Amino acid sequence: MTERTFRDPDRPRPDRVTDLLTRLTLAEKIALLHQYQAPVPRLGLSAFRTGTEALHGLAWLGPATVFPQALGLGSSWNPELLRAVGSAVGDEVRGLHHKDPDRAGLNVWAPVVNPLRDPRWGRNEEGYAEDPWLTGLLGTAYAQGLRGDHPTYLKTAPTLKHFLAYNNETDRCTTSSNLPPRVLYEYELPAFRAPLAAGAAVAVMVSYNLVNGRPAHLSPLIAAELRRCAADEIVVVSDAGGVSNIAGAQGHLPDQPSGYAAALRAGVDSATEDDADPTPTIRRITEALRRGLLDESDVDTAVRRLLDLRMRLGEFDPPDRNPYTAITADVINCPAHQRLAREAARKSIVLLRDEPAPG
Repeated sequence: MTERTFRDPDRPRPDRVTDLLTRLTLAEKIALLHQYQAPVPRLGLSAFRTGTEALHGLAWLGPATVFPQALGLGSSWNPELLRAVGSAVGDEVRGLHHKDPDRAGLNVWAPVVNPLRDPRWGRNEEGYAEDPWLTGLLGTAYAQGLRGDHPTYLKTAPTLKHFLAYNNETDRCTTSSNLPPRVLYEYELPAFRAPLAAGAAVAVMVSYNLVNGRPAHLSPLIAAELRRCAADEIVVVSDAGGVSNIAGAQGHLPDQPSGYAAALRAGVDSATEDDADPTPTIRRITEALRRGLLDESDVDTAVRRLLDLRMRLGEFDPPDRNPYTAITADVINCPAHQRLAREAARKSIVLLRDEPAPG
């Protein structure tokens, strides 16, 4: 196999992904299932990392434009504003990635679309509203800005957080959010469905908690709801330590290979574990394969989704085909973005007036 179809931008994307997948060894594929995906020098594949926080800017990585927290953006009730803010943040992600790709990855972990159902959560500043319709509308707008409007390439790859029913910090890994069907389908799911159905978000992060007694990382709703309603293929990533919790803090399965195998079969494609060290993840998945808890086809399914995402970001194409590769660090904290941040801050201020009802 000499012709590298995966490098040909004029070929259909599924064919390109299949070609690349068939060129990888099993060991190379397993290494791609960790947050820090190892490079494959013989194929010219660079290292890739899931997860750059981009909820309201990149200031946590150094000087950058600081936009209002999501709760403030939600108070604007203005989808056009959120799309503009998302686009500016996406530009700054691309700009920092252009300067330092190891520091800023293109898979961004935003927006948070958990409806703010309990003011005691302690992280309500990360979400937009208590209303699922408004949250879905604004989350879609922000994600559309992050992903850009090019018909082929993604500016960044937005990831919805946190699936599902995540509004508890105390014992968050071991408590269960118990949802009757009406709460699930009318309150919790709509805010996730909207950005996925619109093609705005292209990935989802699973939450720490259990849902109706089952770890969220093993939820059948990953396949039954998320992937069914998405406009295109999506990647599902774990929260940090979420996969090892299955056999660890949650005690749901007897050992780590069993937990990793169950998560992969449930639809989790990338394990956010052990910071930048992929060794435990590789060891546990390899052992799960040895025991017959996984088939290589299960690995292939997850790797295919990850490669598809990287291809949509333009990684395997000539840079001149992708307009987003031309964005440089000059855009970070630029005057236009500072003006937009001030506008967003002004529009986040809501004044309520109490008037008696007429008559």
